[in-house]
Amino acid sequence: MLEVPAGPFMMGRDDGAADERPAHEVVLAAFSIDRTPVTNAGFARFLDAVGPRNARGERLFDDDDRDARIRIRGGRWLADPGFADHPVVEASWPGARDYCAWAGKRLPTEAEWEKAARGTDARLYPWGNEPPDAKRAHFGAGWNETLPVGRHPRGASPYGALDLAGNVWEWVSSAYRPYPFRADDGREAPDARAVRGTRGGGHDSPAAELTATQRGRTLSRAPRAGHHNIGFRCARSSSPR
Repeated sequence: MLEVPAGPFMMGRDDGAADERPAHEVVLAAFSIDRTPVTNAGFARFLDAVGPRNARGERLFDDDDRDARIRIRGGRWLADPGFADHPVVEASWPGARDYCAWAGKRLPTEAEWEKAARGTDARLYPWGNEPPDAKRAHFGAGWNETLPVGRHPRGASPYGALDLAGNVWEWVSSAYRPYPFRADDGREAPDARAVRGTRGGGHDSPAAELTATQRGRTLSRAPRAGHHNIGFRCARSSSPR
């Protein structure tokens, strides 16, 4: 995991889509975030431990979807050959939430995700303000054409996080609500029925969806289902010093 220091940053932008406005300062405590999204291999270990549904009956993974890359073989959940190090897709929002808890972590809030991607200089992309290209991000590809995580080191964020633009969108803990962002206004309530934020753009996104402020407003993202282009990564609160 990578450490993101405490302090303010600028969230949103005034020259973007309506749901990205207004630009506003948010002050966050220090936290850590995964360097890359969770892979099929990692999520398969989770499914081996807990199964595809939790105690509340929530579906954690759409294993019956042909876009899923994890199957039961020989009594074990295993990633499809050649896809172990690709980001997991078809994990529902409860599945992402439960995986992070199982790993001793949690989903990042929408503000944490954006700070991890954007830093404190209000940049447009994780790497800066230059337009996306194939050396920095994986985008503009076909349906379910993901790549292994960590393949684009030139696309690293100011804190060293990879794949925060392209490859897969990422679930965050926060409900999709208007700005300004406030963690105490109910958007962090663990209600699996609320539509959640998704960040970063996916493998089948156009370049315009790869900005660090993009919230996935046009994306299909029912929280209780998995999707072919949505994955996630985990975060953890830092201990006070």
